[in-house]
Amino acid sequence: MAYHTRSDSFPSRPHPIIQEADEHLSRLRSSESTSASSSTIRHKLSGLQDLHDCVDRLLQLPLNQQALAQEKNQKCYNELLDGSLRLLDVCSTAKDALLQTKEYMQNLQSIIRRRRGEESEVLKSEVKKYLASRKIVKKAIHKAMGNLKGMKNSVLNKDQETIAIVSKLRDVEAVTLTIFDSVLSFISRPKSRPSSWSLVSKMVLSKRIACDEEANVNEFDEVDAALKSLKSADNAQNQPSKLESCIQDQEEGLESLFRQLIKTRVSLLNILNH
Repeated sequence: MAYHTRSDSFPSRPHPIIQEADEHLSRLRSSESTSASSSTIRHKLSGLQDLHDCVDRLLQLPLNQQALAQEKNQKCYNELLDGSLRLLDVCSTAKDALLQTKEYMQNLQSIIRRRRGEESEVLKSEVKKYLASRKIVKKAIHKAMGNLKGMKNSVLNKDQETIAIVSKLRDVEAVTLTIFDSVLSFISRPKSRPSSWSLVSKMVLSKRIACDEEANVNEFDEVDAALKSLKSADNAQNQPSKLESCIQDQEEGLESLFRQLIKTRVSLLNILNH
């Protein structure tokens, strides 16, 4: 995405922070086409945090603060504030989806660890609760992903002739929304996927084949498939542990990013108050 910018906003020789932000943007854009896996999602979230750290430092530059504070740029400034709030909302949606999944998974694991024969009905009940919670999570995520399309279109359709700092922040917002879309898609898993039987079959393949396909593993999908075909507690013992580790990684990444997004929003608000 390219915007026409005026030369009076950024110096002719880019500031090192601007160059750093451009490098992060380039890496994140190039990662958009990579297959979604737990490791790639983790790296994308880490990259987003680094990018938004650069954004916060860009907002501390006096030249950019002066440009945004000008009365004629008030409309653009308000749009940036709205954009920062949108990013926080989407990040919160992803965090809530992970939290709900984790809570039901922990209840299920507690039953699995005990896995006494007389508790088989309890296990089945917890499995049903977990799968029901997944449906609720997926419904909320699909709604959020629908809203994301409108958000991204809104960013892309803004007036192209604007000051450079606004153009740069719009680029950041667009890339961030795209990455969030990837994260939400990974958590919910699109409906167009292999059959449950083929997914369960993958889980019992040899270690060599499993390692070859590790890059494309979706832990959420594996657990859903395993639990839907559940025969006993023993069959469900390993996959939830893998999912819990995956959720932990993504929770930490989203929480760190959420804090960084708040910090950036505070910086924008401070410019208004000055």
